[in-house]
Amino acid sequence: MTNYLLAGGGTAGHVNPLLAIADAITEREPDAKILVLGTKEGLEARLVPERGYELLTIEKVPFPRRVNKAATRFPKRFSHAVSSVVDMLSTHEIDVVVGFGGYASAPAYIAAKRAGIPLVIHEANAKPGLANRLGARYTRFVGVAFHGTRLRNSRFVGMPLRREIERLDRDAARKEGREVFDLADDRPTLLATGGSLGARKVNQTIYDSRDAIIAAGYQILHIVGDKSELTDPGTRHYRMAQYCDRMDLALAVADFAVSRAGAATVSELSALGIPAAYVPYPVGNGEQRYNAADAVNAGGAVIVLDSKFTPEWVSSSLIPLMTDRMRVQDMAVQSRLMGTLEGSTRMLALIREAISSS
Repeated sequence: MTNYLLAGGGTAGHVNPLLAIADAITEREPDAKILVLGTKEGLEARLVPERGYELLTIEKVPFPRRVNKAATRFPKRFSHAVSSVVDMLSTHEIDVVVGFGGYASAPAYIAAKRAGIPLVIHEANAKPGLANRLGARYTRFVGVAFHGTRLRNSRFVGMPLRREIERLDRDAARKEGREVFDLADDRPTLLATGGSLGARKVNQTIYDSRDAIIAAGYQILHIVGDKSELTDPGTRHYRMAQYCDRMDLALAVADFAVSRAGAATVSELSALGIPAAYVPYPVGNGEQRYNAADAVNAGGAVIVLDSKFTPEWVSSSLIPLMTDRMRVQDMAVQSRLMGTLEGSTRMLALIREAISSS
């Protein structure tokens, strides 16, 4: 029996691949012991117990970005976090630490190094985070989700995806998806989504462009997010949903997608061969532009800045693209070639390699 400590959290981008690997381990090794290391503040505090895994927590200790009072307390707080993880590794007889980035990961990486325990890292974003840049110094077992990721000792494994996505038969699920979302059989479908919380600019532009898109022969499945203030206009061939708990079916019906470029979204669309127009989130360190780069460079997607994503752009650029059947088919092929549904399998192979090498 192998004892695993999976470390990471804070955001869905860290938690979701962690849970995908936890599920994959459980399926392949029913007797494995899986513990998750996170914080009480991160998304993992809710999602990990809901999935049935035990969560161990440490204090959230952000790396200081400027010289201030918090920075002077950082060394002592960080050292205490590392010592806490070292004790956990011993108490639970951990055989391997697998980190996914986030606040809990950096202490786990140093603790694994001190304890002489194999360390494996997965980086979900094309632009690596600080914790994983640190951890990559301590191990040669580093998997990345995108070909263009520049991280020490890294190799491409892809993104560990949810089971329902990894095993999705789009052809078989398309009929069910059209029935669930009340879509026509004789029109291609544009899937528009800004993620679980929505994206105001993406939503408003698609909403304002719905008549032109429909006139071009498409139908629209528009997932606006829980916080959207848009109201369903009841337009024929336009379906609005605030939340979608069957994204597998939404992806099954999609012939083209408009979306933000979060790592999981890009990975799912690419793995399933769905052409896309990505509108990267304009705030932050620009990681979403990097996430889309593989698909865009391969010809499987296009990218448009948030400020440029307007009804005028939809009319002048997006609609001509979506209605070019040969171009869309080629984009689907190129997208699929850049993506993979084997992220979990490849990451598990990397973990087993690390354990064997120890």
